[in-house]
Amino acid sequence: MRPNTMKALEKSKPEEGLWMVQAPVPEIDPDEVLIRINKTGICGTDIHIWNWDDWASHTVPVPMITGHEFAGEIVEIGRNVTGLEVGQRCSGEGHLITTDSRQSRAGKFHLDPGTRGIGVNEQGAFAQFLKLPAFNVVPLPDDIPDEIGAILDPLGNAVHTALSFDLLGEDVLITGAGPIGIMAAAVARHAGARNVVITDINADRLKLAEHVVPSVRTVDVSKDDLHDVIAELGMKEGFDVGLEMSGSQAALDQMVEALVMGGKIALLGIPPGKSPVDWSRIVFKAITIKGVYGREMFETWYKMIAMLQNGLDVSRVITHHFSIDDFAEGFSAMKSGLSGKVVLDWT
Repeated sequence: MRPNTMKALEKSKPEEGLWMVQAPVPEIDPDEVLIRINKTGICGTDIHIWNWDDWASHTVPVPMITGHEFAGEIVEIGRNVTGLEVGQRCSGEGHLITTDSRQSRAGKFHLDPGTRGIGVNEQGAFAQFLKLPAFNVVPLPDDIPDEIGAILDPLGNAVHTALSFDLLGEDVLITGAGPIGIMAAAVARHAGARNVVITDINADRLKLAEHVVPSVRTVDVSKDDLHDVIAELGMKEGFDVGLEMSGSQAALDQMVEALVMGGKIALLGIPPGKSPVDWSRIVFKAITIKGVYGREMFETWYKMIAMLQNGLDVSRVITHHFSIDDFAEGFSAMKSGLSGKVVLDWT
């Protein structure tokens, strides 16, 4: 029997925290499916919403069920939906697009300016049930467990960033050893990079990077000189590709200096505000910069699932598992800066 209400984590008030509530089970439209949520991942965006910082207070309407990293199974299908079945395991793309923009009509769905996010602009996945357009559903193969399905969204950010440029045989610098930076390092290694170096000033995060990607070279830039590492690895001119995951202006400046002439940078990290950039240095080094937002729909999903089925292992980036009843402990672990991905179990 379909329940009338469900347990959900909600931003109920415009202040710090999230609250467990009983909410109505969503009613689906003809082109939507209803998904029973099994596991969810806590994202940095969810931390912003918990903290109710300037971005969250200007972006997120209250009340809002948060969360957008999930895995579950389809329990109800709209009458217009084809190609999906009740009982099918799935994850899903959390960016909800329009279909009338130039970018969408060209098939560049991830660039649609009308994009809205579940858990940010629309009711999200920190709940026992989620409604989602069938278009956004990504079926999960049997060999990808729910806990990995619950972190495909951030893994997709890592894959989109890492695969922005050809990595085969290249030397890759990653600034920022958060979970997405670490997963990007694993992707770069899987994609055939020669040397993969990841920098941070958090020793615990660097230790986690070594645990997840054994062949990665970690650098604590508060103690070590990156140019010494370049010499150590036998790179005469520097790195070919940079993946900026930290949002730190100092890290970006360091990356520019460490790249070869004609190097390439993919930017995923978001600076906290306006930052001074030495554009003349970027011009004179003929550096290409690409901004990355979310995942390519749906090429990124195809690529990352294929890599997971072909040996890419990011399971060790998940460091904490909590029952949803212990969600506050999960958020505390995530906010500590010492965790990898934190997964909440809704079963």
